[in-house]
Amino acid sequence: MSVKDKVVLITGAAGEVGRATVNRFLAEGAKVMMTDLNESSLQDFAGTLKGDVAYLAVDVSKLEDNQKMVDATLERFGQLDVFIANAGIEGKIGPISDCSLDSFRLVMDINVIGVWCGLKVVVEAMKDRGGSIIITSSGAGVMGTANMMPYNTSKHAVIGLMRCAAKEFAPFNIRVNTVNPGPLDTRMMRSIETGYAPGAETAFQNTLKQTTPMGRYGRPDEISGMMLFLASDDASYCTGGVYMVDGGNAC
Repeated sequence: MSVKDKVVLITGAAGEVGRATVNRFLAEGAKVMMTDLNESSLQDFAGTLKGDVAYLAVDVSKLEDNQKMVDATLERFGQLDVFIANAGIEGKIGPISDCSLDSFRLVMDINVIGVWCGLKVVVEAMKDRGGSIIITSSGAGVMGTANMMPYNTSKHAVIGLMRCAAKEFAPFNIRVNTVNPGPLDTRMMRSIETGYAPGAETAFQNTLKQTTPMGRYGRPDEISGMMLFLASDDASYCTGGVYMVDGGNAC
């Protein structure tokens, strides 16, 4: 699954999945542009890395920031081969009737509008070379979940974006797919556990693990492994796909 010398742009690079993905691609010889809203976290992370890597703080919900990150990637590396739209938030836990319009919009702005902005500008940078676009969706993108409407809606929506983009971009040899993680051992899941079961997080976590066919939470590196495959030429005929990495939850 060679990605040696490919140039990879990753949003949400300061989170656990983002960091695992940066590490995996650098280890395989790729050149990486990391972006995130949190510049200090990017700077600290960059100081631990070896390889050809750069970073830029951006707000993915802003079209101009998406253009800025693509321009910075081209200026630094001269090309763009892989775009990983990984930035996202979980939003607040609670019933639809209690969800404020502002809370809903915040999740949609980052998780959906942010992906659309990325697709809009990245395709222009990839048209002449082809490439791979990988969008982080979720197991929640193929199933309903009570009390997580904004997040679930956003993760369903990016699958729709992916399928449209896969057909539009195929003539340029640009492949577009989603990776759909299940519950992972990350900060986001800690937040979700607290939202659903404040004070009883461990019991809630154990219940989720028991209802997962593989009996455990996933690891960020298991997500980055699927992303590596989809970015590589081994996936040269894979586009428009929803790739579950969820321990069997969606079976």
